[in-house]
Amino acid sequence: MAFNAADSYDRFMGRFSRPLTQVFADRTGVRAGQRALDVGCGPGALTEVLIERLALDHVEAVDPSPPFVAAIAERFPGLSVREGTAEHLPHADASFDVTLAQLVVHFMADPVSGLRQMGRVTRPGGTVAAAVWDLTPGARGPVSPFQTAVAEGDPTWVASQTRPGGARGELGELFRSAGLRQVEESVLTAEVPIASFEDWWEPFLLGIGPAGDYVAGLDERARHELRERTRRLLPDGAFTMPVDAWCAVATV
Repeated sequence: MAFNAADSYDRFMGRFSRPLTQVFADRTGVRAGQRALDVGCGPGALTEVLIERLALDHVEAVDPSPPFVAAIAERFPGLSVREGTAEHLPHADASFDVTLAQLVVHFMADPVSGLRQMGRVTRPGGTVAAAVWDLTPGARGPVSPFQTAVAEGDPTWVASQTRPGGARGELGELFRSAGLRQVEESVLTAEVPIASFEDWWEPFLLGIGPAGDYVAGLDERARHELRERTRRLLPDGAFTMPVDAWCAVATV
């Protein structure tokens, strides 16, 4: 599952994650004067918003992918960004007022351990929050049309794509299992402008994430048939795609 190509990942998921960052930051109450940690920062969509709201010297970032760490360090000179996983955060206890993970819990090796670590590095009274795409069947997610089209011919693959926190109530339960309390759950919606079907489809050919791996494994005919099935599910011309994410916010 390829997530280490920063530019390709940004083309594939960044168009959805960037609009979500503003909604997520608003929901978590990020405000001037706080110190924040972006866990699983990727190419820096959320990091950028945190820097805009808090200033560079009040933000730190961490990611397990060396190419992502290098890319975000180049993008934000002077930012404290380290290589590390959520399950083993390389930060001292009670270092931050706000510790956030956007689109990361799905891919933690041990989500409960990762969330527990996020609580550890957050000061008492501070905030731990996460957002993950709604992955339930028929949901309004970035790859939902893709999965619907795949399910016509390969329902087993779609069924295998469940991720921790992807269904209603699951993210909050993971928070509580990690010992986090005062957990508030909500749905975040971002509006994503798409120029055309081709603009939406082309990033699936970049081999990024589970969907990219799936497309890369198809022969040319099967890839074309999947593309046409997906085309029938989306509007002609430019359109706006609303995408939903589950959100959980806890006070340490």
